[in-house]
Amino acid sequence: MRQFNRIISIPIWESAKKYLFNMIWLFLEKIVQVFSGLLLGIIIARYLGPSNLGKIAFSVSFAGLFIPIANLGLENIVIRELINNKSNNILGSAFLLRLFGSLIAIGLILITCKALDLTQSQLVLILAVAFSTIFNSFYVINYYFQSKVLGKNIVIPSIISLGISAVIKIILLTLRAPYQYFVWALLIDSITLAIGLAVSYTKSGKSLSRWKVNRVIVVNLLKESWPLIISGVAVSIYMKIDQVMIKIILSDEAVGQYAAAVRLSEAWYFIPAIILSTLFPAIISIKSIDEKKYYERLQYLFNMMALLAIIIAIPTTLLSARIVDFLYGDAYYLTASVLRIHIWAGLFVFIGGSVSKWLIAENLQLYSMIVSIMGAIINVILNIILIKHYGIVGAAWATLIAYSVAAYFALALFSKTRIMFSKLTKAISLTWIYYGNNEKEQ
Repeated sequence: MRQFNRIISIPIWESAKKYLFNMIWLFLEKIVQVFSGLLLGIIIARYLGPSNLGKIAFSVSFAGLFIPIANLGLENIVIRELINNKSNNILGSAFLLRLFGSLIAIGLILITCKALDLTQSQLVLILAVAFSTIFNSFYVINYYFQSKVLGKNIVIPSIISLGISAVIKIILLTLRAPYQYFVWALLIDSITLAIGLAVSYTKSGKSLSRWKVNRVIVVNLLKESWPLIISGVAVSIYMKIDQVMIKIILSDEAVGQYAAAVRLSEAWYFIPAIILSTLFPAIISIKSIDEKKYYERLQYLFNMMALLAIIIAIPTTLLSARIVDFLYGDAYYLTASVLRIHIWAGLFVFIGGSVSKWLIAENLQLYSMIVSIMGAIINVILNIILIKHYGIVGAAWATLIAYSVAAYFALALFSKTRIMFSKLTKAISLTWIYYGNNEKEQ
């Protein structure tokens, strides 16, 4: 137990109670989101079968390639600015940028679909997903609540939206609706969440009508975010391109088999998101006061992330066949082979999220862009080679390798990021030492 405490303990600092309660609220939201989404997702997957599930997964993944253009890489930059500045001009400017980015993304999707000569039905489903980005522009309200560590104001509208979404999907299942209806349900999810965030913001004493667009802020946000836009596109490519390429090279059914494994693997990704959104503002706040303590806290954070990821990955790898058979049934006979590989990508998602936050805090967005592009290029090349020879298992290996390069190995190439490579290496090593010692004790 003492070893465990040395690895994951994070020093308690002033206002820790505020951050603790914020984390509890965010965990509540994500637990409801993950388990309701996972449970319904499994039921829907069983109902649709691999082929129809693959059609939905392809539409979501294809649109997902363009969503970073709509987001414009603004989240962490806007949150950083909101911590120390007045919010109305920043929120108004960020909202306009995200709305404009959504329209550009939709336009690019139309052009790309036409160039690839996709069918009319495929185009309609992809656009249904893409139009959700317009309503996601209201997510800038979430940035405000994150900056003020007001998790409760995020969680309540989110849970209400999840409840409405669950009811709609249950109705669709009851009516035995065609698979296309489940794609349109995703658009409804975005609309209800946008309304919920707007109501929550108003009830907190704020007003959307006070938002103002400031040209200087718009220009400054774009100047800082452009590397993150490119980085976001690159990240989206190495996270989504596998399912798009499986569809092109193999079939809808293969996409469905693969997507079922990815759903189980990515179900854990809410953990680093919550921890980082809650703890990282506090870690940044200490930087100007005590840089040594700042890097000590970063190391504690990396240690905890690596340990959590490995604790999840090992039992999932060992029990993958039983998990898939129990949850999905015989139709998803290839899914377990993908899951036992893809689950290890979580290690690099957990630690990679921490590094991304650090790069922005240090104004090193350019390096985030470079390593993300490297990951995207590697993933595309490996998918082309491995899918042809090893099918969807090859796609899983391509994803794992690309994640590891972008989140870890590439950091060793640059002098300014080498300190992070060292700290991540230490975190992974300490975790294996801890895990290995526990195995020996048992």
